[in-house]
Amino acid sequence: MPPLPVPAVDAVPAWVGEHLGHLHRDDAVAPSGRFRGGQAAADAALATLDVTGYAGRRNQVLPESRRGASALSPYIRHGLLQLPEVWDAVADAPPRDRTKYRDELMWQEYSRHLYARLGTRTRSALRAEPARARTRWQEPWPRDMACLDTVLGELDRDGWLVNQTRMWVASQWTVRAGHDWAQGEDELFARLIDGSRAANRVGWQWTVGAGNGKAYGFSRWQVRKRAPGLCERCPLAADCPVEDWPEDQPTRWLEREPLLAADPSPDVTAGPADVVSTGEPEAVWLTAESLGTADPALAAHPDLPVVFVLDEPLLARLRLASQRLVFLVETLAELGEDREVQLHLGDPVLELAGRALAVTHAPVPGFRRRAQDVQPVEVHPWPWLRRPGAGPVSSFSAWRKAQPRR
Repeated sequence: MPPLPVPAVDAVPAWVGEHLGHLHRDDAVAPSGRFRGGQAAADAALATLDVTGYAGRRNQVLPESRRGASALSPYIRHGLLQLPEVWDAVADAPPRDRTKYRDELMWQEYSRHLYARLGTRTRSALRAEPARARTRWQEPWPRDMACLDTVLGELDRDGWLVNQTRMWVASQWTVRAGHDWAQGEDELFARLIDGSRAANRVGWQWTVGAGNGKAYGFSRWQVRKRAPGLCERCPLAADCPVEDWPEDQPTRWLEREPLLAADPSPDVTAGPADVVSTGEPEAVWLTAESLGTADPALAAHPDLPVVFVLDEPLLARLRLASQRLVFLVETLAELGEDREVQLHLGDPVLELAGRALAVTHAPVPGFRRRAQDVQPVEVHPWPWLRRPGAGPVSSFSAWRKAQPRR
């Protein structure tokens, strides 16, 4: 199929409606109220990053002016900002805040290691049965609860949530309301601009107790502490359904997953450590994992055209929010202002067949499957914060002990 026309940045919402309207879940295209795609927006966000006070305010929900969250995750998730450069950007921050912020970057890296190694296996509980309420609520996220209505309203508006409220909605879905955690993970993944199977899925695993045997119990206590004043405005203030802690449930451990303890092929998980070349590329293949101008393959070939394939079969299955599609196309449209971008809609394997491509390895199973068929002639290493090894990923602490110090 011939490439689609690359829109001007300010025309992206209309372009998404015209060309991708059959693939998103919304009645009408709705760009994020907060985030715009593109390297310029990512660079501006990093340039103003100040993590002073992060350690004390990172879990704050309301008022928004008191939040400590950096809100860089949409740019990190899509490779507009790479973890090593964000790590370096906070080098001069107050020591306590720097340490705590870098701990969160390490958690992002851990989730990528875990997902790169286990892939779709992460959609099932890894270590323990989830702590699932015995009585199933009809609606897992009832909007008559002010806490959930506020959180879901922000999700609808911006396509983004702070980490604390991601834990609220995950715990509410399963620990409180008794719904299947994997379905809830799918729902949140589809609505987040920064939705990644690595970070989102690992976060749900640990919140519902499937990853560590201890669930996070969402209750009114957290709302009062992290969002003061919200409960008092709730129509259910006198009859709060999460007034008390969830009922304790005994941990039911599962049979041990061998890949959590050791990786028999860490080089496959990590991808190449150096550039692997078998020919001369004619174009650079970009993926949704790595859209930034610092993408290694892109930076190595500044004069080659760029090709990106909107994976139509995958998007039809995922039914993402239109905000994410707008963010992705805005990024590509901005890139198209400086170099040739060829934008395709279809099956990547079919659209890229027979082309000599340079690409940056992406630490996701879908890339490995497609790359086996596409056979790029040049593969660049992924810019890891810590290159994956053969050691354990059974917990963040076990994984971190096995990592070299930075």
